[in-house]
Amino acid sequence: MEIAALSSTVQWLAFVVAFVFGAIGQKTHFCTMGAVSDIVNMGDWSRMRMWLLAIGVAILGAGALHGAGLIDLGKSIYRTPNFTWLSYLVGGATFGIGMVLASGCGSKTLIRIGGGNLKSVVVFLVLGLVAYMTMRGVFGVFRVNVLEKAVIVMPGGQDIPALLRAVGMEPKTAFLLAVLAIGGGLTAFCLLKRDFWSFDNLLGGIGIGLTVVAAWYVSGHVGYLVEHPETLEEAFLTTNSGRMESLTFVAAQAYTLELLMLWSDTSRTLSFAIATVLGVIAGSGVWALATGKFRWEGFASVEDTASHLLGAALMGFGGVVGLGCTVGQGISGFSTLALGSIVTFLAIVGGAAVTVKVQYWRLMRED
Repeated sequence: MEIAALSSTVQWLAFVVAFVFGAIGQKTHFCTMGAVSDIVNMGDWSRMRMWLLAIGVAILGAGALHGAGLIDLGKSIYRTPNFTWLSYLVGGATFGIGMVLASGCGSKTLIRIGGGNLKSVVVFLVLGLVAYMTMRGVFGVFRVNVLEKAVIVMPGGQDIPALLRAVGMEPKTAFLLAVLAIGGGLTAFCLLKRDFWSFDNLLGGIGIGLTVVAAWYVSGHVGYLVEHPETLEEAFLTTNSGRMESLTFVAAQAYTLELLMLWSDTSRTLSFAIATVLGVIAGSGVWALATGKFRWEGFASVEDTASHLLGAALMGFGGVVGLGCTVGQGISGFSTLALGSIVTFLAIVGGAAVTVKVQYWRLMRED
């Protein structure tokens, strides 16, 4: 009964953290696809700085929790010794292409559902289905037998502090240097630009970053058991991966669909990831309704429909292959300072930038 009560607490806290994420995303128009598009089309770095500020805050916050012994970032999926470089590159680039075609990434899809966007409901369904096929279905065979075969094993870990330790740096110094240099550097890069200092920009960057930190705390500290009474092994309650988790929105959408389809199977229960999906939609919806921004929106044409369907499928595939999305790898994974997360982040930005340029070229050609 105590385990059940603690699991329920973790689920509710995950929902609350995600609710705040959704409300902030709706309020500030936090959008990673838009951030890339603004730079490519207009040279405007405002929304990119918002994303980078969220990463910087998440790194500093997660580093503080780790340094205080409240969580262990080494127990996340991002710091595994296996550096699957091809998966990171292919998954990231594919996801980046998909989020442009689908008008937003996984988190933006949930935020838009809360705002009344019916196109995003379709994206959610297709993304979740393809993600599940990539985890356990037909695409999963290709993922495991082809992409994940390209691997570099790093016994000491693939995170930046581990790489610094490998060249002889003292562990505490390596960790502190990496957190302050990367997290502090990104934060300073954003905040030193005075034009960036608007309420929405600061709320989006700092607020989103802190929700990722809060999610780490909920999963890695509140939900952590040194020894589960049933298995006698350490456990992170209600996580699908069995490891410590933070916010990520591709596999989470697949697990949400799985629960809805297999609801009568009592072995299927609400997980940390599913609670965050529901929380983002609810937070966005409440804010949209409260501010009069809720609007029903559907597809404009057959081409629009096809673009969103293809984009959703690419995000579902790429998000699983690359171990995360713009939030999962781009913020949560990045906050662990895992090299794979940084590579995936760059691949997502690269894939999105090329796709935006192609779309702009097509538009100019038609004109």
